[in-house]
Amino acid sequence: MYQTNTSRGLERKNAGNDPAVLSLIAQEVKSLGTNMKGIQESLQRDLETVRNLAQSKGAGDPLTQSQIDALKESIMAKQDAMQKQFDDFQAKSNRQGLAGGPGVEHKFVAEAVLHQKTRMAALGQLKADTIIRPEDVNVDEYKNYAEAFDIYARRDLAGVDAKSMLVGSDPSGGYFVTPSRSSRILSVVYESSPMRELATIETISTDSLELPIDEDEADAGWVGEVSARTETGTPRTGVQLIPVHEIYAKPKATQKMLEDGSIDVGAWLERKVGEKFGRVEATSFFAGDGVKKSRGILTYGAGTGRGKIEQLNSGAATEITFDSLIKMTGALKEPYHPGALWLMRRATEVAVMLLKDLNGQYLWRPSLEAGKPSTLLGYGVRHAADMPTVAANALAVAFGNFKQGYTIVDRLGISVLRDPYSAKPFVEFYSRKRVGGDVTNFEAFKLMKVGA
Repeated sequence: MYQTNTSRGLERKNAGNDPAVLSLIAQEVKSLGTNMKGIQESLQRDLETVRNLAQSKGAGDPLTQSQIDALKESIMAKQDAMQKQFDDFQAKSNRQGLAGGPGVEHKFVAEAVLHQKTRMAALGQLKADTIIRPEDVNVDEYKNYAEAFDIYARRDLAGVDAKSMLVGSDPSGGYFVTPSRSSRILSVVYESSPMRELATIETISTDSLELPIDEDEADAGWVGEVSARTETGTPRTGVQLIPVHEIYAKPKATQKMLEDGSIDVGAWLERKVGEKFGRVEATSFFAGDGVKKSRGILTYGAGTGRGKIEQLNSGAATEITFDSLIKMTGALKEPYHPGALWLMRRATEVAVMLLKDLNGQYLWRPSLEAGKPSTLLGYGVRHAADMPTVAANALAVAFGNFKQGYTIVDRLGISVLRDPYSAKPFVEFYSRKRVGGDVTNFEAFKLMKVGA
């Protein structure tokens, strides 16, 4: 379940349960107590000195008065120091999400991490082993972006508030405009596939990418010292064209919804459209037919030549066998093994996890390190929701080096055009993205077909 704007009470509860946060706050409390104690003891000494001076010489003596004034300034400075210590402690507590008020930033960290991951994926910088830690992101930069996008989504160029859903109809957005509405949104989680993380990504400035193809070799032969040298065969080359295609979305909302909605419109709209675009393009990388969309790895015929992908049977009519998994690793040429991994659905992964060797030992090797994938026969395993389930004749498992085997072409990232004119009283948010993809090295991976 994805939550965009968690309530502050929930944030404080979650942050308070974090051992690292508790440890940090404990250190700050201890430090604050030590500092406060030292300042208080010094204040007591200064006050005692003032009383003694006043009692012994009287406040009318000029020298005594100057000493008292100096001590008063010292006392005021130490009081200011105590206040500063307390303010610093409160600010640190707010940054950890343990206190309310405008200083709370804990809720932005998860969104900033997701935003950074989306940016890296669009730029082709997100890899299978990339780990984005909270301390690696600039939360202030994300907050400025989110605020700017929200202003853009809510207002037209003249500064007049506007929005996209129908308040009078609950399913069309009215649920968001009610008294005492929670700021959390309960969302359905959709699974997708990680091809963008695994493939080669090319960014272009035209409508297609041309890739030179070199799959031929030169001829050579033995010859005697004085024998004639005849012409040998010259390797032939070719070109593969990968066009880009357009994905679009055009949600709309009423002006009243934009004015009165209880959610962060910018973050919500960006997340919903961006996630949908990601799933749509991921599906095309697996099952797309190449017509107005990318060409997928599952749409090519079986074989070993160009334009075909080798398919190996699973060894059973409706199941996957361990022997077939071993055969897949052996069928892949050695140069492709570094960086190779398995792609399969979660349900297929469970079926594979239950496989045992002759000694009854599970063949699966779960990962013991956070952020690292589990391994099967020494190779990583990634979930791909767009791979078919295990059934007769299904291409249920893919294995190979997808960095070398598949190319994604980006022409334009997600762009949003706010249109308050075409469908009054609605404001339309026309979002689009131009992307393409195709298999570029047909021998870099193999497919398993369920069957004997």
